[in-house]
Amino acid sequence: MAAKKTPATGMRSGQLAEAAGVSPDTLRHYERAGLLPAPRRLGNGYRVYAPDTLLTVRLIQRALAIGFTLAEIGVFLKERRSGSPPCKRVHALAAQRLADTERRIDSLTRFRDEFREILQQWSERLAGNPEGSAARLLESLTSHPQLTTIDFHEHRFIHKRSSKRRPL
Repeated sequence: MAAKKTPATGMRSGQLAEAAGVSPDTLRHYERAGLLPAPRRLGNGYRVYAPDTLLTVRLIQRALAIGFTLAEIGVFLKERRSGSPPCKRVHALAAQRLADTERRIDSLTRFRDEFREILQQWSERLAGNPEGSAARLLESLTSHPQLTTIDFHEHRFIHKRSSKRRPL
C-alpha cells in the first residue's frame, strides 16, 4: 500500500508510521532521540514529516535489526547530516558486531551440545528409576560446571513484530 502524502510536502505521523511498520510513538521517540529531524507542524498541531523520512525510519529499523544501538545510529546520522560520511566507522562497528555474533553462536552451540548430553543422561536416569521415586535430575547438574559459563544475558534476541496492527 502506498503511503498517502499531505499536499506535496510529506506524510502525517500516522501515515508514516503505517508505511514504515512502526508506531507513532516510535516516531516520536526517534524524534526525541535526534534520529529524525523535528517535523513541520500543521495549524492543528499534526506532525508532517518530510518525504525522505520514510527512508530514514527504514534505515533505523534495519540498522537496529543488525545490532546497532539507537545511540550509535544517532551518531552516524548526525555525522552524515554534517557532511562527514561515517562509512568506515559503520563498517568497523558492523564487523565487530559480526565477530561478537559468531562468538555468541559458538558459545550457544557448545551449550546446546552439553544440554543434549544432559537430557540424554536424564532420559537414562528416568528409564532406570522406579515410578514415583526421585530421579534427582536437578541435583545432577552440579556435575556439569561448564553450564555456569553461559551468560544468557549477553545473548540478545530480536523478535520481529508484525507491522500489521491488531484491532483493540
